[in-house]
Amino acid sequence: MKRALQTLSILAGTMMIALPASASVTGNAGVTSNYLWRGVTQTDDSAAVQGGIDYEHDSGFYLGTWASNVDFGDDTTYELDFYGGYAGSIGEDFGYNVSYLYYAYPDNAGSIDFGEVKLGVSWKWLSLSYSTIVNAGSDVASAPYDNEDMSYIDAGVSFPLSETLSLSAHYGYSTGDVVEAWFDEDNYSDYSVSLSKDTDFGSFSFTVSDTDLQDDDPKVLIGYSYSFDL
Repeated sequence: MKRALQTLSILAGTMMIALPASASVTGNAGVTSNYLWRGVTQTDDSAAVQGGIDYEHDSGFYLGTWASNVDFGDDTTYELDFYGGYAGSIGEDFGYNVSYLYYAYPDNAGSIDFGEVKLGVSWKWLSLSYSTIVNAGSDVASAPYDNEDMSYIDAGVSFPLSETLSLSAHYGYSTGDVVEAWFDEDNYSDYSVSLSKDTDFGSFSFTVSDTDLQDDDPKVLIGYSYSFDL
């Protein structure tokens, strides 16, 4: 759920004109057979075309934007995200990340955009993060629900099977008023297992995902993404 901010687009364009040696700008593009967000389809179980641009400084500071088509059964056709944060490490094994992500839906007739703050830590092949809404449009959840009451816990493991093949597993837990407004349940879990293959022509992935939401069925996704320097 996301709305474009023109001033941020101008800033991103300015940064790409002249970057110091200690910074990089990369792009990414891809397709997926189904766009899932926390285990729930955002495209009515149809395919999605996605892509973004990322700026990263050696200090750990980063900015980015990302877009995808969506289908909510209304007039909304695409999602546009803006994010920024700081990531670092302590020693070789421990990492941390603090970020803000703004979800915008520019062609939605209502006010369904929202932003989240995320705090994450990692140790070797383990990761754990907590996200919570800090600002939301008036139509994210209708009264009497609180538009800014939603939190998400994300736990994951990832390890290589070879130099180019990796296996990962994920568990997520969503709770709050917004969850109840969307799904008629005050909390739910989502989980997935993914197999990824890196090649000279991009990365391919195969994912099996499910939730414990009522009447929700397991989903199988096939995806492809390609990253490049700008």
